Amino acid sequence: MNSFNFVKCNRAALFFAMALLPSTMMFSQSKKNDSTTQEKKIEEVVLIGYGQQKKEAVTGSVSSLSAAALKEVPSANVTEALQGRLPGVEIGRTSTKPGSEQQIRIRGTRSLSADNNPLIVLDGIPFAGSIGDISPSDIKSMDILKDASATAIYGSRGANGVILITTNRGVSNQKAKLSYNSFTGVQTLFSKYDMMNGNDYAKLRKLANLYSNGTDEKEGMNTDWQSLFYNPAMITSHDLGLTGGGEGGSYNVGLSYFKQDGVVPLQSYQRYAMRASVDQKINSFLRFGLTSNNSYSINDGNNINPGTILGYSPLIDPYNADGTIKTIANHSIDQSYIYSREGLSKLGDAYVDQTRAFASYNNIYGELSVPGIQGLKYRMNVGANIRISDTGSYTGMGVFATNPLTQSSANISHSLMTQWVVENLLTYDRTFGKHKINAVALYSAEEQKFNRSHVKAVDVPIDAFQFYNLGHAQGEITIDPNQQNYYKRGLVSWMGRAMYQYDNKYMVTATLRSDGASVLAPGNKWHTYPAVSVGWNVTGESFMEKFTFVNLLKFRAGYGQTSNQAVLPYSTFGRLGTVPYNFGNNGTGSYEIGNYVTRLPNANLGWEYSQTYNYGVDFGFLNNRITGTVEYYNTKTNDILLDKNLPTTSGVTLVTTNVGQTQNKGLEVSLNAQVIKSENFSWDLGANFYTNDNKVTALNSGQTQDEAMGWFVGHNINSIYDYQYTGLWQAGDPYLNILEPGGNVGMIKVLYTGGYNADGTPQRAINSQDRQIIELDPDWQGGLNSRWAYKNFDLSVVAAFQHGGTLVSSLYGPSGYLNRLSGRGGNVNVDYWTPENTDAYFPSPNGVRSGDNLKYSSTLAFFDASYFKIRTITLGYNFNKNVLDNLKLSNFRIYATVQNPFVFGSPYHRLSGMDPEPNSTGTENQAVGSQYQNRILLVGTNNPSTTNFIMGLNLTF
Repeated sequence: MNSFNFVKCNRAALFFAMALLPSTMMFSQSKKNDSTTQEKKIEEVVLIGYGQQKKEAVTGSVSSLSAAALKEVPSANVTEALQGRLPGVEIGRTSTKPGSEQQIRIRGTRSLSADNNPLIVLDGIPFAGSIGDISPSDIKSMDILKDASATAIYGSRGANGVILITTNRGVSNQKAKLSYNSFTGVQTLFSKYDMMNGNDYAKLRKLANLYSNGTDEKEGMNTDWQSLFYNPAMITSHDLGLTGGGEGGSYNVGLSYFKQDGVVPLQSYQRYAMRASVDQKINSFLRFGLTSNNSYSINDGNNINPGTILGYSPLIDPYNADGTIKTIANHSIDQSYIYSREGLSKLGDAYVDQTRAFASYNNIYGELSVPGIQGLKYRMNVGANIRISDTGSYTGMGVFATNPLTQSSANISHSLMTQWVVENLLTYDRTFGKHKINAVALYSAEEQKFNRSHVKAVDVPIDAFQFYNLGHAQGEITIDPNQQNYYKRGLVSWMGRAMYQYDNKYMVTATLRSDGASVLAPGNKWHTYPAVSVGWNVTGESFMEKFTFVNLLKFRAGYGQTSNQAVLPYSTFGRLGTVPYNFGNNGTGSYEIGNYVTRLPNANLGWEYSQTYNYGVDFGFLNNRITGTVEYYNTKTNDILLDKNLPTTSGVTLVTTNVGQTQNKGLEVSLNAQVIKSENFSWDLGANFYTNDNKVTALNSGQTQDEAMGWFVGHNINSIYDYQYTGLWQAGDPYLNILEPGGNVGMIKVLYTGGYNADGTPQRAINSQDRQIIELDPDWQGGLNSRWAYKNFDLSVVAAFQHGGTLVSSLYGPSGYLNRLSGRGGNVNVDYWTPENTDAYFPSPNGVRSGDNLKYSSTLAFFDASYFKIRTITLGYNFNKNVLDNLKLSNFRIYATVQNPFVFGSPYHRLSGMDPEPNSTGTENQAVGSQYQNRILLVGTNNPSTTNFIMGLNLTF
């Protein structure tokens, strides 16, 4: 947040501050007997948790993003707006479905099995809900706390970084202002999945010589199943707000509506949101306020798998003789239910898949300025949050099945989350000459409860019932213990922080916090961790006076410890599983439910904690027309919460223990420049760049690798263990029969790591010893943003980039069943080896196979993950004062935005034409059991990426 204080009573200056400054800046005016000085003071302020601080005095690592920057990327939630904007903040796309949330990682992944998500603090209260419940239009600013010296104030919840979200509030002594912000647009496919056409597919089938045409297939057909399935989809948003204030008080209320239809039929996401905030000063020493953020969302069709259509043969005629779309088609050896726009639209009551969620996040505060002690304040924050989610699905008889008599089925699930938080804060803030002191003491307690239930039924008698009354089901009604959940967890904390500043030159901050977590074992529930950081503002020194072009040069360093108690509640107690047993007497009591131990208790389970060193320099040159930050950090995480495998003779397979270590270290650079500034034209440019070197440094009991989980000491947490593609075997290669006995020309050639005989021949054949550790994370990444303004016009561009790393695409690997090169089902369009095309990258279709796929086909899923993406381009126009006066408006802006229009420098994009950003998790939408961990993000058969064309307007009355 930026704070402007105009000592001189100047109406023009006030109009400038109120009407033109970004929403993250605030202003004030003071008078002194109507006489003024010529002094104007400008200070930039950032939130640091339980307070705020001038940016020039901050000693920890903090990055900020304003509401104006967030609005440059119109979206369902703020995670998409963060991508590429802040160094060290990585947004991983887990899904492209409407309303989907993205994965946030701040300075890498620390834990192997516990939660790696950052803590979100909404208006000062730790947030336990879904970030999708927060409407982006309600957000005033976001501040990201990244290093331990900054996050230690939030204790065990801050181990993965902290995101401070501040929502819109009113302004005292301001007349009521009504605002309306809206955008609407259309989503189109960025690119279809690159599948073979009919002619190429027929040629492939003949070369593979494994399958012949099915009864619905015929030569000469070229059916584009994607054109019959996907459709352009609308996206729209409306936000209405009222803000104002009187003497000593302010208010802000608003309503918003967001809807995003999917390019996949029947998919959509809707959110209704209501917000309200009130701040009121009672007298000179007492004030209070409250904030309420509420939302109701509806998500439809989330479980429709669009990848199914990619497996259809292009040789199938999609229409029946009467011109209707087919629902079942015969391939070479099997049948498929046909998903199509037309077919899905006709299902009516025979299919529904809907999740409805209501969330309310509320907090109230009271603040007392202690009479007689200047600078001493007591504040109590109370938060009360609730989130209710109900999911229901129904699939009618024969729907999505090749057997029209397949029984109908329905599922319902209900979840309820409640949370309360109470924080007691004592703050002392005084300035004594050149000395400035700020001290905060905190005692807090919180509790969170969660309950989930799930019921499944089959043979619902009529479609009209859908999932609303499962008691009418004529088949089995199942309550699976594995689908039910309940927990209660609590946290009690003490914290103290002291900040000292001398003469705006020397700064030190020290924090000590102690947390007690209910989820850990007795004797290990409490952990205390310190943090300290220092800063030196060199520009305050007298020897810098001659360097007039230097406006800011500040060095800072920090050390801190944070911890992570994000294990499942009751992990210390162990866990029981259930199993039915048949006694075989065919009468009452034939079946009984037995219990067995699946996880041993661990009475010594304790905290997973991280230690971070952070070094940074902040600078500003040429009247702050060039500003930036350079930082280096090193985080070591110890006593990692990890499941330990037990010998089978113990009768139990797992126990959760504190073992293992990881390390994250990296460099971050951010730079902002006002390149051109003139009366009618300006150009602002921003860039950020960052690296994160992430690796496992220790595992269970001295292990160096855990193949099943994909963890390898000395390597990235996100790694894959597989063979390394080196090319294709060609005719005349003397080592083919040695390294691949029974192999064929045109098959995949992988790296051989064994020894060689004296004559240079390999000593053995390729085997599992030749597998390599393939690291996925990029070498470096970052973003660019540029804004040009000419008179009333402005043009802005936001871009993101990354270099190196490995991209996994299940379309080209074996688990997606879309690159089998066998002619059994639809195949991605690849350049494969033939005797006439020996320079191809992909293997011969009639080579050695491993199951349904060609041998070593898993190596075909890996690509260079580099890319440079233009994320948004926005052209806007701000109407001038004459138009505003005629329309009785104080602000009127229209704009047009295109999202995700271009990709450059991506090997995957060059091959496939597709977006190189992931759209799926590792186990999602796989045709067979996935070889990837769910934490691995990959390009799969989820919803394809879209390019969006949007028009919007901003009005203030």
